[in-house]
Amino acid sequence: MKEKKNIKARDIIKNVLIGIVLILSIYYSLKGIDLVQLWNYIKTANIWFIIIPVPIMVLSHWFRATRWKVILEPIKKDVKMRNLFATVMIGYAVNNIIPRGGEIVRPWVYAREEKISFSGTLATIVLERLLDLFMLVLLFGIVFIYFSDKIIAVMPTSINYENIAMIILLAAVVLIICFYPPFFEFLIRILIKPISEKLYHRALDIFNKFGQGFAVIKNPKKYLNLLFQSALIWFLYALPLYIMFYAFSFATHGLDFLDSVLLLVSSGIAFTIAPTPGSVGVFHIVVKLILVSFYGIQPEQALAFATVNHGVGYLVQVLLGGYYIIKDGIGKNIFSVSFKKVQEGTGPQNFTQ
Repeated sequence: MKEKKNIKARDIIKNVLIGIVLILSIYYSLKGIDLVQLWNYIKTANIWFIIIPVPIMVLSHWFRATRWKVILEPIKKDVKMRNLFATVMIGYAVNNIIPRGGEIVRPWVYAREEKISFSGTLATIVLERLLDLFMLVLLFGIVFIYFSDKIIAVMPTSINYENIAMIILLAAVVLIICFYPPFFEFLIRILIKPISEKLYHRALDIFNKFGQGFAVIKNPKKYLNLLFQSALIWFLYALPLYIMFYAFSFATHGLDFLDSVLLLVSSGIAFTIAPTPGSVGVFHIVVKLILVSFYGIQPEQALAFATVNHGVGYLVQVLLGGYYIIKDGIGKNIFSVSFKKVQEGTGPQNFTQ
């Protein structure tokens, strides 16, 4: 009972903090903005350069599903691309309402659909996030070379070493699970078995299934494929930003494709640090800050660009994700899926094999 109260308290605190970040980021993105001028920039934007990126956005999500298929191969052969793509879009739709919620919903939906291990499927999401983190760091290194002076000027003076340490720890755990599973089996045996034999076997079973999700790492032949697909996904993320430059005549400010990569990396880092539903507010304030500080673009025009770009991507994810939620008939219980349900023994574990 006490543990449940602690979990509930943590959830409340987390949601309050997310709400504060959301409100503050929206407030600061709108601070000093002439709303009439903002609307004028939005309504006079070139509609064709807003529509063209839509199929590219959908294609980027499709390739995310194809990369996930490669990661899932050790767990599930003959994977249907329709189910993978639908699940990816459902995850995005949930993320736009509940920050990080899609990271739990996606493996839950897919494991339910394919009747496979939830733990192993969840592990593939962790591995996928590590691949994205690798690409984010790689792209940051590239843009830092070209924009080092400007980036240093707007970076915070302090670094959150806790977040860095957690990322390193997570990567270390994944590598140990992949290449030396007996170490974790030993820890489970000495820490849990003396307390409960049943809990020990349950923990060992979850660990073994979780390890299956990382099995692709043991196959070096897949590395090049995963790296290529990861690069392609991030290229397709940056391309809509670049195309929309033309909707707001940013070419006159000398913006090119590398500048779109800078916006992508910066907003990605910001969302990692301060997640909000669908990155609302966080994306806007970061994009506005960079466009104004780096290129001298008017704040209203910069925010108009951020609003339109984010709005189009948001609608694509919500509409496609919502379509599959309704079509697959999972709307009633999809938002109740959480780590707490896994811990309490309901939900995903009922179809874990």
